[in-house]
Amino acid sequence: MNPTLAASSQHVASQHVGGLSFGLSDDQRLIVGAVRDYARAEIAPRSAAYDRSGEFPREQLRGLAALGLLGATVPEQWGGAGLDSVTYALCLEEVAAADASVAVIVSVHNGLPEQMLLLHGNDEQRERYLRPLASGAALGAFCLTEPEAGSDAASLNLRATRDGDGWILNGSKAWITSGGQADTYLVLARSGGEGAHGVSCFIVEKGWEGLSFGKPEDKLGLHAAHSTTVQFDAVRVPAANLLGREGEGLSIALASLDAGRVGIAMQAVGIARAAYQHAARYALSREQFGRPIAEYQGISFKIADMAAQIEAARLVALKAAWLHAQGRPFGREASIAKLLASEAAVNVTREAVQVFGANGYSRDYPVERLYRDAKATEIYEGTSEIQRRVIARSVFQEFGS
Repeated sequence: MNPTLAASSQHVASQHVGGLSFGLSDDQRLIVGAVRDYARAEIAPRSAAYDRSGEFPREQLRGLAALGLLGATVPEQWGGAGLDSVTYALCLEEVAAADASVAVIVSVHNGLPEQMLLLHGNDEQRERYLRPLASGAALGAFCLTEPEAGSDAASLNLRATRDGDGWILNGSKAWITSGGQADTYLVLARSGGEGAHGVSCFIVEKGWEGLSFGKPEDKLGLHAAHSTTVQFDAVRVPAANLLGREGEGLSIALASLDAGRVGIAMQAVGIARAAYQHAARYALSREQFGRPIAEYQGISFKIADMAAQIEAARLVALKAAWLHAQGRPFGREASIAKLLASEAAVNVTREAVQVFGANGYSRDYPVERLYRDAKATEIYEGTSEIQRRVIARSVFQEFGS
């Protein structure tokens, strides 16, 4: 863990989490600046090559682990940096602006396995699994989606059957970020009857007998963030690896998804910001009819709209992060943030391609990759349609109470 991050985190939390502020403390600037410098120097220059090769960015993850970012919001007691949610969100934006694939790996690792273990694990589980995740010695994955269970998470079919003092898991998961690369898997399985209350959560280690992985999916974007099927063929899980109580698995997962959605919102902001910056620079340098295209209203208005959408998306995402840091309910705000930020990312990257014209359609220019990467943010950790459903339910509950 980077000593600068650890030393600064307590001051950041005490000075800025308790009250609303649109400014950053010196410590926050130091932390975010360190991540920005690393992302620009070590992640961004390799992003295009990793997009082409599909190589998993293990080296970059080691560098972020050395900075403390793989245990950003985990308390120092368990080996983390102990950052507040706002500071972490700003760091994640910097990583996403450099490479969205690296950002989604970091976001899933921090927002789901770590938070689930931190909030619902016992001390033995935290010592064995959370501490290595927080230090970056191990990588975490979250196994919820199945071939026939996506948005309807309560319909999952992977079966957990009691066997003496443990459990036997049989079935498969789909679209698992870091599948085959991660060391620790938080797995949702049906241990009881139908519906949400029949689901439990289990901690599974890579290398256990019966656990196997498919090849990485051939995706539109995010090529360096491997998404695979995970197959469970009579995988035996000790009783000690049940997270929380039997039947609580889905509630544990859904609670942690709120934090994950804020992470995806900031990933979307980072993607959009990178595309906007490329487009603005290109508009100033590209000349047509004897003038930079930035001087034409059709282009300048696109840049203005990009700036406005990014600013709005960032502010609503940081509000959700701020509420989370204060320990206040933030589920509705997390869904609003993910909805607005992901749609902004798709809009901004699409318009950035348009600013570049034919060059924007070429893989020789970065906006083509950013456009492809942006689309995923409208889909994973709850589609835009699911976010609207969550928001609408919250609104009607408010007016119906």
